[in-house]
Amino acid sequence: MSIRTMIVDDEPLAIERLQMLCAREPRLTVCGTASDGEAALRLIEALKPDLVMLDIAMPLLDGIGVARAVSRMGLRPAIIFVTAFEGFAVEAFDLAAVDYLLKPVAHDRLTRAIDRVEAARSLAPTDAPAISTEAQPDWAEEFWVPHRSELIRIATDQIDRIEAERDYMRLHVGSHSYLLHQTISSLEERLDPQQFVRLHRSHIVRRDHIARLRHDGSGVWFAALADGNEIRIGRTFLANARAMTGR
Repeated sequence: MSIRTMIVDDEPLAIERLQMLCAREPRLTVCGTASDGEAALRLIEALKPDLVMLDIAMPLLDGIGVARAVSRMGLRPAIIFVTAFEGFAVEAFDLAAVDYLLKPVAHDRLTRAIDRVEAARSLAPTDAPAISTEAQPDWAEEFWVPHRSELIRIATDQIDRIEAERDYMRLHVGSHSYLLHQTISSLEERLDPQQFVRLHRSHIVRRDHIARLRHDGSGVWFAALADGNEIRIGRTFLANARAMTGR
């Protein structure tokens, strides 16, 4: 039986290359493509593909966020991550990805990945109950971040604050900081809102790291942090700050 496959990538040329590779693999039938994470979720829900070939670095909702959202929807397509970045492999396999392919993808490497998809499908129980969409979110307890030539484990409760720097998130841990290639929106989805609060489009702060809130008399609010830093609170996120105080 043909494996109904969906391709998700924000680069049209990358989608075209994968379509050409899939056309050479008789076990695959491409049933749809998407160029961003939110569109991918809508199509996955509508088409219910057997396999999703998923890029990671995408604007707004990245591939890791898509995979997590799909699992919460109760769907179980096989996931193959196709990316130019090596640093997400640990997170990818934590999400039970079937394989992790680095661009540019060679045909023989894709063939081995499809072999794994078929093996996984043959082992999957046909009457397994769908994952409840009402289940409590599985908040991240740790992150593995690249540092020099190794991966370092950082417990979530060690992170003081998170600061967006273009396509990367800087995790501030005491006097040290580490870069993680992920969008701030997808990272926010993985953090327990009882422990972290987003105060700006570029800042997420651990709640107990906030010492006080102040305003400058003109309606602009700031969060003073335990380490002496101060963050301006974005107007969009002012309600988050007020909720902390019960006002």
